[in-house]
Amino acid sequence: MISRLSSVISRVLFVGAFVLAGLAVIEKLANQSGYTVMQSAMAPSRMLELAVVALLFVIALQLRELKAT
Repeated sequence: MISRLSSVISRVLFVGAFVLAGLAVIEKLANQSGYTVMQSAMAPSRMLELAVVALLFVIALQLRELKAT
């Protein structure tokens, strides 16, 4: 049960991190062109930081699963 939940959380965080990183890149490119996508809700660098933290948790969950097997 716990390993299944861990696997689902890991997948959701992985996809979310890449979506957030992609959005950060798009926002940065739009900002350099003089436009905005997120209406200044969050800076692209902050979005990228959150994506890296999420990926760090994914790595930790994967290492925990490897250790358990």
